[in-house]
Amino acid sequence: MGKTIGVLSLKGGVGKTSVVAALGEAISSLGKKVLLVDGNLTAPNLGLHFNIVNPENTLHELLERSANIKDVIVKLEHFDMIPAAIFSKKDVSPLKLKTKISSLKKRYDYILIDSAPSLDEESLAVVLASDELLMVTTPDHPSLAVVLKAIKRAKERGTQINGLVLNKVYKKKFELSIEDIEKTSGVPILAVIPHDLGFMKAVANFKAYSQIKPRSKASKEYKNLAGVLIGEKFKPRKFSKYFITPKRQEINREIFYERVFK
Repeated sequence: MGKTIGVLSLKGGVGKTSVVAALGEAISSLGKKVLLVDGNLTAPNLGLHFNIVNPENTLHELLERSANIKDVIVKLEHFDMIPAAIFSKKDVSPLKLKTKISSLKKRYDYILIDSAPSLDEESLAVVLASDELLMVTTPDHPSLAVVLKAIKRAKERGTQINGLVLNKVYKKKFELSIEDIEKTSGVPILAVIPHDLGFMKAVANFKAYSQIKPRSKASKEYKNLAGVLIGEKFKPRKFSKYFITPKRQEINREIFYERVFK
């Protein structure tokens, strides 16, 4: 049986959709069958990352019962996707999402759902449809304040939060520190993704980021995150053998791995 992971942030501009695309590619590269779902029904753009502009059938048609599940799945090079309709005016119920995609857990190892950046039925639908959640934030006060609301909503619904992805990090003194973010949110940071114009280049070329810059620090971080989430191809570092102080996200991934897979 597959696992559904919702990727959540209630603020636009933090790079949540890029996280879904890059993480999906990373999990797929480890030999898993992956499906991406654009759960942002109001302003979807996951499909645009892969040049899916105006598909005949989308999640909107699935939710309103005018299309079957097999009709809305788009097969891409490394994974499959269910896009949402950019220009749809159909009145659909987001809360049907869980029921509509539950059967797909028999066909895919991992289903990643991109959430809408809003505190409404669309984000709630992703929380309810997910077995686990990843929160995305950037290291600033506005983004952190909003992600706290997402964390509160998930906890109220009893959905497991695996951790935070700290995105678009410049490594500047004015940014919030990992310690401050973890202390405020109460959620461990599992990956720190540096700011990289390669993400914009990837979107412009309709590719996953790792296809553009496979040896970059960000690509390696996504591989590490993917590995620990699926419990494969992940080798915990033997920190005692090194004089190098481990990074906080490395320690958190070690703890997560030991807790979930040992």
